[in-house]
Amino acid sequence: MKAQATRSMFLLACAALLLAACGSTPEPTPTLAPANQIPTAAPVQADLTPTVEFTLVTGGGTNTLVFVGVGGAIDKQVNPVLQVQPGDVVEITLVNGDGVMHDLAIDELQVASGSVDLQGQIKTVTFQVNQEGEFIYYCSVPGHRQAGMFGKLIVGEPAPVASGGVSVVHNPADLPEPIGSRGPTNVRVDLTAKEVEGQLADGTTFSYFTFNGTIPGPMLRVRQGDTVELHLKNETSSAFPHSIDLHAVTGPGGGAVFTQTNPGQETSFTFQALNVGLYVYHCATPSVAHHIANGMYGLILVEPLGGLPSVDREFYVMQGEVYSEQPFGTQGHLDFSETKLLAEAPEYFVFNGAAGALTQDAHALHASVGETVRIFFGVGGPNFTSSFHVIGEIFDRAFPFAALGSPLEDVQTVSVPPGGATMVEFELQVPGRYILVDHALSRLERGLAGYLIVDGPEAPTVFQGTMTSGSGH
Repeated sequence: MKAQATRSMFLLACAALLLAACGSTPEPTPTLAPANQIPTAAPVQADLTPTVEFTLVTGGGTNTLVFVGVGGAIDKQVNPVLQVQPGDVVEITLVNGDGVMHDLAIDELQVASGSVDLQGQIKTVTFQVNQEGEFIYYCSVPGHRQAGMFGKLIVGEPAPVASGGVSVVHNPADLPEPIGSRGPTNVRVDLTAKEVEGQLADGTTFSYFTFNGTIPGPMLRVRQGDTVELHLKNETSSAFPHSIDLHAVTGPGGGAVFTQTNPGQETSFTFQALNVGLYVYHCATPSVAHHIANGMYGLILVEPLGGLPSVDREFYVMQGEVYSEQPFGTQGHLDFSETKLLAEAPEYFVFNGAAGALTQDAHALHASVGETVRIFFGVGGPNFTSSFHVIGEIFDRAFPFAALGSPLEDVQTVSVPPGGATMVEFELQVPGRYILVDHALSRLERGLAGYLIVDGPEAPTVFQGTMTSGSGH
């Protein structure tokens, strides 16, 4: 017992050194938890000696919700990969480094550390691993995993990346240039229905239906009075027929009655863009909800005569739902669930096709202080209304239901129904990271978040303070 207490104090000292190096130190008098908390599903003999030991400190002086490794190969690594072998007895020591309540869990192995509530508090969990695979360790306090507090425990050799998984994420900065003041003209649009196995999350794939291989499909941009000739091709490799219904079309089915397209075939029709606005388009082949849920949606903008007012940056973001047989967080390939679709019980909510897609640097929204930003936002759905909000910003102008006439000013959150859209504009005054959310915030914990990264000089007259840990922003 004395040896165990001595080891606990040693681990705390190691963590203190790490935190001091990062500009933070734990409380001087920690509350020590019981040394071993053994999961009931994987009992360990009391006298069985751990063969692999890890120490993780919460926050680690980063002022963010993460685990930071202490000692050995994982020293100072954020959310380090923990590598062990089948048969190992693993001991993980969790140190509270930020004064916020945390814990550590590994669901598949029935590992639960219990909470560390105070800065400097320690808990140790010991368990034996007998099967190869990759498992997620995470903090189970609501919102902490979604804010970035998770990593991998790999038993045996790392698993190969889920086969066939390609990125389906549409870069939000990839959209057509403004129309400007040109007159009406004939515009040809070519779209291809592609069924792909795409990356839904890290180590997780899903069979998507797409327009042109991304979710959402390409943003289409025309002018009021343009005549649009739309061609839809369905790849020979497709298993389903596909079609398109554009809400900007005046005519039966929005074009769907002319574009039920079998694999290997191509269809077309023409329409005149009569009404100004920002409109959803989607596949309209039965089951329509199935095809939309699997990713077949996008936006078409019909600009007014003379075009839209100039802004510095424009972005294209759409929200959708994914209905899988397997629960949220499952690794490997996930199967579509018609039962959950009909019950309106999605496992994932996504921006631009994948869980957390717009939190990755390659697909985050990037801008600078002093710039004006315009976001074209739509909901493919097929079922849930979005309460679109950018945390830390106010929309200078918002166009509810994408009616591009007189905007509302100084708007915090915009309601966007499935099959609907909005356009918002705002100027950037303060640098930092701003989170795009649906303010039905439980959906944040099922993959629905994006980042707007703003660089530039500080603006102390507008916003200043000392950063505190635990926010996840």
